[in-house]
Amino acid sequence: MIPGVRLILLGRQGAGKGTQCARLSRHYVVPHISTGDILRAAVAEGTDLGLKAKEIMDEGGLVPDDIMIGIVAERLQRPDASSRGHVLDGFPRTVPQAEALAEITLERPVEMVIDLEVPRELVLRRLAARRVCQDCGTNYTASGFEKSPWFCDVCGGDVVQRTDDTVEAINRRLDLYETQTKPLIDYYDRQGTLAVVDGVGTPDEVTTRLITVIETRRQVTTP
Repeated sequence: MIPGVRLILLGRQGAGKGTQCARLSRHYVVPHISTGDILRAAVAEGTDLGLKAKEIMDEGGLVPDDIMIGIVAERLQRPDASSRGHVLDGFPRTVPQAEALAEITLERPVEMVIDLEVPRELVLRRLAARRVCQDCGTNYTASGFEKSPWFCDVCGGDVVQRTDDTVEAINRRLDLYETQTKPLIDYYDRQGTLAVVDGVGTPDEVTTRLITVIETRRQVTTP
């Protein structure tokens, strides 16, 4: 059996990080732990931390670090993650979160942090081309040759550009990501756990690069 892995995947929005996290999760037979998913699950399950998070979100606030760290810690203690490992997606986002994660995983530390590198200009084009069905949520990529109005192939609903996928809104999100993530990348680089992988190419090509980097690092670090 392929051994598990304890991995963090970083990358700009639009870099294909979610796709690659899911693929690595299947390859190494470990859970893909997305902070958005586990936050929603904690709220749905009505855990103590989930209820606190829901109260804050219902008031329009951002979930603070201590609650988010607690939710991640609870998820990492479940048998699937504690036995074989995990692919963490969306956490940590800041150096304080990374330091808290190091404490949580003291007995079974993260093996590697990979920054999936895709040029900003490319992710900007990808995100600006995203379209979504207003009714069923099916995602599309605009080529510039679509009829207007554009109707969903699945349900016939209107296909539109999300209000947060304008060039201006995307640039604001990318600026925020880079402001938050540069110190985090420097932190993991100093720890000696960071690898940068080219994220440009087909999904299969990128997956192959990621697995190659992970296995090469294992060969180097295994006594």
